[in-house]
Amino acid sequence: MTPDSKLIDALGGTSVVAALCECTTGAVSQWRENGIPHTRLMFLRLARPEVFAEQLAEEAKPN
Repeated sequence: MTPDSKLIDALGGTSVVAALCECTTGAVSQWRENGIPHTRLMFLRLARPEVFAEQLAEEAKPN
């Protein structure tokens, strides 16, 4: 699973992210493979900062 795919899941899944970004679920599905476009990623960070804080905390944990 790609990091962007994990992020989409953490944000609530394809449908939720599509609704947040006002785009199609097909577009978000493509982001799972091709990566989330930078401008959309910046928007998602503003819209759901708590998810990004959780993600950073998970990444900082020692393995």
